Amino acid sequence: MSLKIGWIGCGRHASQMLLPQLGRNDVEIAAVCDLDGEAAGRAARQYGVKDVYADYRELIAHKGLDAIGMAVGPDLHHAAAIEALGRGLPVFLEKPPAATSRGAQEISAASRRAGKAVAVGFMKRYSTGNRIARNVLQKPEFGPVLGITGTYMTAPTYFAGEVDYTGFFLHHCVHYMDLIPWLAGADFAEMALRKVEPAPGHLLFHLNFSCENEAIGTIVMGTVQSRGTPMETIQIMGDHARVEVNNVINVAYYRDPPFKADDRAASLSNEVDTLSWTPNFTAAANEDHKGYNALIADAVAALKGEPSTAPTIEDGVRAMGHLETMIALLD
Repeated sequence: MSLKIGWIGCGRHASQMLLPQLGRNDVEIAAVCDLDGEAAGRAARQYGVKDVYADYRELIAHKGLDAIGMAVGPDLHHAAAIEALGRGLPVFLEKPPAATSRGAQEISAASRRAGKAVAVGFMKRYSTGNRIARNVLQKPEFGPVLGITGTYMTAPTYFAGEVDYTGFFLHHCVHYMDLIPWLAGADFAEMALRKVEPAPGHLLFHLNFSCENEAIGTIVMGTVQSRGTPMETIQIMGDHARVEVNNVINVAYYRDPPFKADDRAASLSNEVDTLSWTPNFTAAANEDHKGYNALIADAVAALKGEPSTAPTIEDGVRAMGHLETMIALLD
């Protein structure tokens, strides 16, 4: 069954990352909305949409819609999601779902009142390397997750005119407030933090944590690296096993191999030697290694009321709560 969606926010991220995935998942974009008339018009032309709005309320009131999707700012995510749910429409929200955990809780309450799903765009769960890692971790042979180390950097590109880390926290850091507990298999329990700030807008911090399942770890985030270099590495450690994901796309699964130097008959074993994977970028296929199409596919199922593993607004509430705990430690 095709889904008719009204879309709010036609900026670069939506136009390049999200809107292209809707048609691949049998979704018709029935109307678009953006305060920037040029951006809205461009998206409408690109996707053959006739109805264009500047006011999100008018778009939500558009007749015949089955759902609302949006990629705007956190304050508008909050307001537009509650408006849409009040009209009985399920919602897809880019992250963050709101500017605060309280705002996310209000969306969650509206979702329960309406009996309609809210899917949140935590696409890092769907990045190929992270998805492979999670599947490995869930195998009995891996055993309990003991520790996680994650590095997720960026540059000071969220600042224009004055230093304000709010955008960095909400649009960058919030990803790992969802991803790391998802990989650990349990929520954060405790956090501690050290930071260094060599210049305004240039921040580096190490966030130490424990999880409810006793896994421990460190997350390194900051704004002191170039976006032109690989900036993301994750290592998940078990007992005599670990999985490493580098740059989203390179995966290695280390087990417990014997020493081979003195063994003239040494070979490679499927059971104990390292397994690795790197994608073939020369393949004539529409690759989705950042995970946007997989995310939208699950989100569409949720919007249709079908079984889905898409991140929910409750996941958004938890991530925003963790983010606020982290921010408090930075002060």
